[in-house]
Amino acid sequence: MLSAPSGCGKSTLIDLLLQEYHDIAYSVSCTTREVRGDEEDGVDYHFLSKSRFEELVKENAFIEYALVHGNYYGTLAAPIAEILREGSSVILDIDVQGAEKVRNYVRSLPDDDPMKQGYVDIFINPPSIEELYERLIKRGTDSLEVINRRIHNAEGEMARASEYMHRVTNDDLRICFKTLCDLIDALSGRM
Repeated sequence: MLSAPSGCGKSTLIDLLLQEYHDIAYSVSCTTREVRGDEEDGVDYHFLSKSRFEELVKENAFIEYALVHGNYYGTLAAPIAEILREGSSVILDIDVQGAEKVRNYVRSLPDDDPMKQGYVDIFINPPSIEELYERLIKRGTDSLEVINRRIHNAEGEMARASEYMHRVTNDDLRICFKTLCDLIDALSGRM
């Protein structure tokens, strides 16, 4: 599981990891929000109706879920379990609040459960809050108000980085990616 403040390069790092490791699958989250742009169901998200999402909540089908700005987002347990049974690993892109829920879910599993046995969480830090601010400005996709909100959220997320098993700073994408690969190799016995 990877978490990082917005603008830390997490999505890019996940894409690179998926290209490097063919035995790692990406966990596609569910949402009740509308499809945006070129998004595809089953690729970007599993787009569900609110009633279907709520049925799955009642069935305890999610390892974590949240209501954000009027839409549900969540991670289904069954697809993850299936990928693990097939002998592959799964990478989850989860925010700090969701990560806490995932940790609690994993702790509740039996000790011999593959998800519990192979669980690892990693927090990607920016080199500094000032550098993160500059990255968000250079990205040019958000208003100053949105950037300031993201920075405020980032400070709260970074304050919780110690909850993660591993922390990696992305001050240089190439070095950060190599550090993540070295960590994955060491944890999976590939070295």
